[in-house]
Amino acid sequence: MLELPRTIHDAVIAHARRDHPDECCGVLPGIDGRVTRIVEMQNAERSPTGFSWESGEVLALHRDMDDRDEEMLVVYHSHTMTEAAPSRTDVRFAVGATGPDVHWLIVSTREEATTEVRSFLIAADGEVSEEEVRLVDG
Repeated sequence: MLELPRTIHDAVIAHARRDHPDECCGVLPGIDGRVTRIVEMQNAERSPTGFSWESGEVLALHRDMDDRDEEMLVVYHSHTMTEAAPSRTDVRFAVGATGPDVHWLIVSTREEATTEVRSFLIAADGEVSEEEVRLVDG
């Protein structure tokens, strides 16, 4: 289960809506398994069907997390035309770049009136399992 502060959940959705029709992307770092903040990243692809990060931005993020004694807990991004579920590209990215302990939060912005937010764990072998998202105050 992914516990997420309501304010951060709402900020992720706002980022996804703001960047639509392109996919948004970012990271939710934390300490001791608790998400502490949102870091909006630039989608280097500027695309409605995919995202990637600039290597310099990733390096700066890791240095900042190290300075704060944080770890990468969640990678988030949006899907602008499909449901909030990992694509094959997402699974390859997760297996190659983030590792199995990182949660994948996906926001679907395909419908203007509703927002679908789901979280997944992606194992080293590419197996995807959905998990509950629990919103907490604070």
